[in-house]
Amino acid sequence: MSEEKTALGLSPSLTAAIAYVFSFVGGIIVLVLEKNDRFSRFHALQSILMSASFIVLGVVAGFIPFIGWIVAALIPLVWFVCWVIAIIKSAQGEYYKFPVIGDYAEKQI
Repeated sequence: MSEEKTALGLSPSLTAAIAYVFSFVGGIIVLVLEKNDRFSRFHALQSILMSASFIVLGVVAGFIPFIGWIVAALIPLVWFVCWVIAIIKSAQGEYYKFPVIGDYAEKQI
C-alpha cells in the first residue's frame, strides 16, 4: 500500500480507520468522497456492510422466541470486538477481510 494522500487529504490507513470509527455514517462518507484509493474504499464498504449486518441480526434475533433475547444480548458485544479489530487492522494498513462481507466488499470495489 502506498502512503500517498487520499482525496480526504489523509493517509489511506487513517482514512480506512475513520470509516470504521464512525461506523455506518463514516463508511458512507469515505465511500462517497474517496474515489481513487481502493484500500480506503474497501474498508469503507466493509464498515457499511458490517454495521448493516449487525443491525439486521439484532432485528432478526428479536423475533426468535426465548433464545432470541440471548442472541440479541450478545450481538453488541460481538459487534464491538469486530469494530475494534477492524479499526486496529485498518490503521495498521492491513487489508483485513471479515468472512462473507469482506469477500463481497472486495468484489464490489
